[in-house]
Amino acid sequence: MTDTATTVGFLGLGRMGAPMAANLVGHVDKLWVHDIEPRAVRTLVDWGAEEAGSAEALGRHCDIVFLSLPTPPIVRGAVEQVIAGGSPRIVCDLSTSGPQLAQELHDVLSPRGIASFDAPVSGGIRGAEQGTLAIMAGGPHALWGELEPLLQWLGQPFYMGETPGAGQVTKLANNLLSLAAIAVTAEAMTLGIKAGLDPARMIEVLNAGTGANSATRDKWPRAVLPRTFDFGFAAQLSLKDTRLALSEAEAMGVPLPTGERLADLLDRVLATYGDQADFTAMAKVVEADAGLDPERRA
Repeated sequence: MTDTATTVGFLGLGRMGAPMAANLVGHVDKLWVHDIEPRAVRTLVDWGAEEAGSAEALGRHCDIVFLSLPTPPIVRGAVEQVIAGGSPRIVCDLSTSGPQLAQELHDVLSPRGIASFDAPVSGGIRGAEQGTLAIMAGGPHALWGELEPLLQWLGQPFYMGETPGAGQVTKLANNLLSLAAIAVTAEAMTLGIKAGLDPARMIEVLNAGTGANSATRDKWPRAVLPRTFDFGFAAQLSLKDTRLALSEAEAMGVPLPTGERLADLLDRVLATYGDQADFTAMAKVVEADAGLDPERRA
């Protein structure tokens, strides 16, 4: 028995999209999925979804279409394909694609009678797999009651208001804080390591004190202390998010000097470790500046 009598499409089955889509299986009448990677589609089909075959088919078959895609231009192009195929009632962008694009999508979809929601998520791959994401949504309040029960299968949705981009601004603010936690934790840990302290013991102490943050609680134990630097979020995407925040802040006349420094640090990560580097590699750049060997083993 399904929980919601509706047909849902999901476009983008990457590291975040695939587990989010999987959490909808069995809770909607039918889930249609599409991705440019055939293996990702086959996995979801094995779990009970239907293969759409194209973004246009999602627009043709579905009442609600979710998107989880890496960059604003890809989101924009995907939405164009969806509406070329048909007119779903709701298009919901789960990507971090920025408030400017959210406004553009609203302007394109609203005249067609399609409600546009921006609902970026926070919580990483683990949160996507466990259905514990924080979801920050903006869009028409009249249809929130229809969308919210679906989002609850993905995590905890927060309605931020009707202004297009309300969810995106919230997410960009969240990402700035998360990224700043990585950077300042890298600096604090480097200080301790240079003084001869045991990094694992330092993290234990920090997590028992007022310095605890998302980096000390999660990113260091999982990806930095073991020197794997594989938390699961690309530095390239983190830089994209930071630049979106800087662009929006400039438009609103809000200085973000810390954000600018974070963008510079991410630029250095990519220049040093390549486009596939994880954002936790920020710690290696900070360590190298202090004369430590960032390639040392745990």
